[in-house]
Amino acid sequence: MSLPPLAALRAFEAVARHLSFTRAAEELGMTQAGVSYQIRLLEERLGTPLFLRKPREIVLTETGALFARPTIDAFDQLREAYADPSADAVSTLSISTVPTFAGAWLSPRLGKFQMNHPNLAVRLETSDTLVDFAREDITVAIRAGAGVWPGLEAHHLMAVEYTPMISPELARRHVLSEPADLLKLPLLDPGDENWALWMKTAGVERWEDYRKPGLTMSTDLHEARAALAGYGVALLQPDFFRYELATGGLIQPFPIISRSGRGFYLAYPKGRRNRPAVRKFRAFLLDEIASDPG
Repeated sequence: MSLPPLAALRAFEAVARHLSFTRAAEELGMTQAGVSYQIRLLEERLGTPLFLRKPREIVLTETGALFARPTIDAFDQLREAYADPSADAVSTLSISTVPTFAGAWLSPRLGKFQMNHPNLAVRLETSDTLVDFAREDITVAIRAGAGVWPGLEAHHLMAVEYTPMISPELARRHVLSEPADLLKLPLLDPGDENWALWMKTAGVERWEDYRKPGLTMSTDLHEARAALAGYGVALLQPDFFRYELATGGLIQPFPIISRSGRGFYLAYPKGRRNRPAVRKFRAFLLDEIASDPG
C-alpha cells in the first residue's frame, strides 16, 4: 500500500503527540477544522477510526496507538535531518529519572557534563512514573527495568543491586554474626519485595514470619537518611551510597548482594538516537559508567 498524503500524516503526528486538535492546529499553523479534515481523510483511507472523541478529551484507538509511535519517530528523524547543522543556538536536554538515581549518582556528575557542553541547557526532573515521550517535554529518561520498552532504544548503565546498610552506632548495640540477626532490628520499608529477595539470597529462613512494623518511605534516599540517623536497617544500592560507606556513616554488615535481573537504562525514542544532545549525553553517561571504580 502506498503512503498516505504527507499532510494527513503530519496532522496525525501532531494530534497523536498532543492528544489535542487545538494544540496540533496551533503548532501546524492550521485551523482546527483543517486538522480534523486531514485526520478524517486518513481514517477513511485506513478504513478505521484513529481517535475516540470524548466531551473533554480525545484518546487514540488501538489502531491509532499502533500507528502513532512509528509516525512520531519518523517525524522526529525528519526534524533532526533538516535541522541546521551549522547552528550554534542553545538547545535543551530534558532528563527524567527516579529521585534516588538523580540525587545519589547523576546530580554530582551533571555539572561536569554542562561544563563540557556550555551551549546545551540541561534540565533534570525526578519522577517515579514512566515517561510518555509523545506528550511530555522530556528528551531522555533513566529508568529501572528489563530494558525492553516498545519504540524506545535502551542502553544498560548498571545492574539493580541491594544490600542492607546500617549506622555504626546501631550496629554496636547489636550482635550481627549472621544475616538472620538483622531480623532483631527495625527494618526500613519491610514490605519492599527486595527484602524478600535479599533474605532468600542470604539463606535466611522464616523471613515471612517477620512482623515488626517499620518506617516506609518514598525513596531510597530517605531510607538512607533514616539509617544514618540510626533508626533502622536500609536496603540500598551500593553504587549510590559509596561515600557513606567510605566515610563510615553507614556500614555494610554482610558482603551479600541480591540481584533481581533488572537494571538502570538510558532510554529514548528510537527516532532521537542521532540528535546531537542525545548523542552527547549518551556518550557521557557510558564513559562515566565505564570509568566508575565500582
